[in-house]
Amino acid sequence: MLLGIVSDIHCNAAALTEAIEQMRDEVDDIIVAGDAVLQYRFSTEVVETIRREARGYVLGNHKLALLASGGPALSRSGVSRPAVDFMAAAPLRFETRIGRKKLVMVHACPFPPFNQYLYPGSPLLDKCADIEADFLVLGHTHVAMSTRTGRTLVVNPGGLGERGDPDHPGLVSYGVLDTVTEEFRVHRFRDPALPPPPR
Repeated sequence: MLLGIVSDIHCNAAALTEAIEQMRDEVDDIIVAGDAVLQYRFSTEVVETIRREARGYVLGNHKLALLASGGPALSRSGVSRPAVDFMAAAPLRFETRIGRKKLVMVHACPFPPFNQYLYPGSPLLDKCADIEADFLVLGHTHVAMSTRTGRTLVVNPGGLGERGDPDHPGLVSYGVLDTVTEEFRVHRFRDPALPPPPR
């Protein structure tokens, strides 16, 4: 099975649409590792796209802050109440079985404190072997990663909404996980929200 993975969209509807179009003929399912929106801005378009396209979806720190504030971002014109309700009902942790393999997805970190940033090379990654999963999907850092700890393959697709990877300026990314071969490929493209490059 080929699983498309996106994260940290942060209201960038154009990047999400582009990623889905690139994946459409390649993957069997799509999952979203959190932060579809920003803590101060909601995107009905992004959330409705996730609702329509994704098999699994978890809350991220920006969404939690937005929902906790109940602020003006949720009452602006164009904000769909069903989309807000869909986002609010999303879990913090998503688990599924793919054949005989178990996949766990959280936004930031699977153990307390749950908001830690697990970058490539972080010593905290060793603890991920304790979660008893074949695949652990993370977001939060905006930096793509694939590393094995014990039996667990830990993957992060990077970000679609904020270009946080210093090694790839101006690019956003998503990932494709082959659950049979356990290969994880990162796909990068120029952020369509950026102005066009000068000629």
